[in-house]
Amino acid sequence: MRAIVLAVVGLSLCTASLAWAAGGVATGEDLFKHKCGSCHSAETGKNRVGPSLAGVVGRKAASIETYSYSAAMRSSGLTWDTATLDSYLTNPRAKVPGTKMTFVGLPQANGRADIIAYLNTLK
Repeated sequence: MRAIVLAVVGLSLCTASLAWAAGGVATGEDLFKHKCGSCHSAETGKNRVGPSLAGVVGRKAASIETYSYSAAMRSSGLTWDTATLDSYLTNPRAKVPGTKMTFVGLPQANGRADIIAYLNTLK
């Protein structure tokens, strides 16, 4: 009986984790549309005022050849991993002084995490 209870509890925790992750992605997609989508596309090769963010996670900053980056971004040396994206989205101009990005940042950690979860789905 104890094994069954532990199995049910374990399954419940796994299901809750998956639901949270899915909620993060869904919320992130909505936040992306409202906070990022006017300047950035989620489609490969489709730049707007800002570069496409398709495949951004793991990509070196300023590496899309068809986009004109600021000198500050080109010389930043950044790679867009989770920690770097989180720091940048908190305050872009503090992370990369001289960036062209005018977005002031997203102070809510959960909102940044949701957007990053969504960005991770854009391959």
